[in-house]
Amino acid sequence: MKYSLVFDTDSYKPSHWLQYPPDTVSMSSYIESRGGMYPKTLMFGLQIYLKELLERTVTVGDVKRAAAFFKAHGEPFNFDGWMYIAKDLRGKLPVRIRAVPEGMVIPTSNILVSIESTDPKVFWIASWLETSLLRSVWYPVNVATRSYTIKKIIMKALEESSDDPAAEINFKLHDFGSRGVSSQESAMIGGAAHLVNFMGSDTVVGVLCANEYYNCDMAGFSIPAAEHSSITSWGKENEVGAYRNMLKQFGKPGALLACVSDSYDIYNAITNLWGGELRQEVIDSGAVVVIRPDSGNPPEVVLKCVQLLDEKFGNTINSKGFKVLKNVRVIQGDGINEFSIQEIIDALLANNYSITNIAFGMGGALLQQHNRDTQKFALKCSHITRLVDGELVSVDVFKDPVTDDGKRSKAGRLDLISRDGGVTFETVRLEDGQIAHPLSVMRTVYEDGELLVDDNFADIRARVA
Repeated sequence: MKYSLVFDTDSYKPSHWLQYPPDTVSMSSYIESRGGMYPKTLMFGLQIYLKELLERTVTVGDVKRAAAFFKAHGEPFNFDGWMYIAKDLRGKLPVRIRAVPEGMVIPTSNILVSIESTDPKVFWIASWLETSLLRSVWYPVNVATRSYTIKKIIMKALEESSDDPAAEINFKLHDFGSRGVSSQESAMIGGAAHLVNFMGSDTVVGVLCANEYYNCDMAGFSIPAAEHSSITSWGKENEVGAYRNMLKQFGKPGALLACVSDSYDIYNAITNLWGGELRQEVIDSGAVVVIRPDSGNPPEVVLKCVQLLDEKFGNTINSKGFKVLKNVRVIQGDGINEFSIQEIIDALLANNYSITNIAFGMGGALLQQHNRDTQKFALKCSHITRLVDGELVSVDVFKDPVTDDGKRSKAGRLDLISRDGGVTFETVRLEDGQIAHPLSVMRTVYEDGELLVDDNFADIRARVA
C-alpha cells in the first residue's frame, strides 16, 4: 500500500477542521506519559518518525486520492487546505515540533514533545498528525524504558557481585524479540530502542534501524548460537555430536558460542556431555561456551544449571567473594521479564554466584508486551489562538473529566525546563509569542518540512549513561 501522510490518521480527523472555532489561526498540542508502570520514561524514537515519514512531501495526487477515499468513506475532507499544502507549501507540513533530547530520562506527567501549527490557513494540521506522531513516540519510549529499567536491575547486581560491572553490562540483556512482534516495523523500532541501553541483539532490522536513522556504524552485536533444529537434526542418540560440531565450528581461543541444551535433558547434557565427554574439548578450545536452558521454571533451572556446571568445570572466587564459572556461562531466554530476571539474580546471589555467570535473552516481553496505556501516553491540544476583530486572542484548551482526574490535561503552550542542569524537571507555560523558555531542555527538531536535529546513537547512549 502506497504510504501518504494524508491517510495516516483516524477516520474522524477529516471532519475536525469544521468543528474548531472558525476564527482559529494556530493550534498547539503536547505528548506526555501520564503515569503507568514506570515512574520515569526514556525518550527515544522520534527521529525515526521525522526521517521516515515527515520528510515525505504531500503531493497533488495524494490529495486527489484522499478526497475520493473520504467521500466514499463518509467523511468531509478539506480539499482546499490539503491542496494548499501540496501546491503552495510544496508538500511540506507547516508545523513546529519540539522535543526532549532522545536518551533523556524524564519523570512521568511531563511534556516530552510539542507540536504547533505555523500557518493560519491550515492550523488543524497539528491535530491531524496526532495518530501517527503519538504512535511513533509511545512504542519506542515504552521499549527503551523497560530495557532501561532492567539495565538498572542487572547493574545493581553486577556492582554487588562482579569485578568489572561496566565491562559486562552492555551484553547482559540480548534482544530475542523479532519473531514475537506484530510487524517488521515494530521489530525495527523496538529493536533500536533496546539498543539505547544494551549492545546485544538478534533483531537484525532493529540494529539496521539504529545504524541508518541514527548515524551509527554498528549499534548491536551477536555471536554464533544453536537452535533446537540444529541440535535435534543430529538425533537424540548423537546429541553429543551436535555439541562437538558447535565446538569444531566456532570454538577458538577468546570466542563465545551459545548452545541450547535442553532439547532432551538439560541436566544430562551438562553432567554427562558438556561436563563429561566434551569437558576437556571445551577447555582446550579456549572458547567460552554459553549453555542455554529453554524450558522449566527459570530461577530453579538456571541455578541448578550453574551448580552442575560448577561441579564439572569449577570456579574462581572474584574480588567481591563471589564464584565465577570457568570456561562456561549460562544464558536464559525463556520466560524472561524484569520480574523473572530479579528472581534469577536473587537465586544466584543467595548461593554466592556472581551475575558474571548469567546473561538474559528477552523476546515478547521486551518488544511486544506493551500498549499505549502501559505508560498512559496521550497527545492533547492545549492551546489555540483566535483572530477576533483583528486581535489575536490566546485560548487555553484542556479537559478535566469529573469521573477521572487522571485524564486531566494540561493547558497553554508548554515547555519542559530544568533549573539544576537536568536533575529535576518541570513543565511550564510559555508566554504568548515565546517559542522556548530560557531554561528549556527541549529542542526544535522539525519545522516546516525541515529536519533540524540529526542525532547520532553514541550521543543518545551518552545521555542515558
